[in-house]
Amino acid sequence: MIGRIWHGWTSPENADTYEALLKTEIFPGILAKKVRGFQRIELLRRPLGDEVEFVTIMWFDSIEAVKAFAGEDHETAYVPAKAREVLARYDARSQHYEVREGASLDRPAETD
Repeated sequence: MIGRIWHGWTSPENADTYEALLKTEIFPGILAKKVRGFQRIELLRRPLGDEVEFVTIMWFDSIEAVKAFAGEDHETAYVPAKAREVLARYDARSQHYEVREGASLDRPAETD
């Protein structure tokens, strides 16, 4: 499993507009692509004084699935024009992490 992490920042005045754009256009557009190996996308938000930070985490089965979504230069961030209009700044590149372990109440961590 691969986690694709990206950060963007808005002014507090643009935060609700950006979140609505993600929920009503950007996320549905990503889901509509039906990329093989894409699992889900999550949105995190937190206020940081004079700005609001957003983090998206996309989950994929493999780096090949990430490349099917983002292209061969898979670290390039996907930031549509409408999003750029309300973001103050954003990561130009996404970070990718291999999931090495997971635990939950339903599935405790394995021990050696």
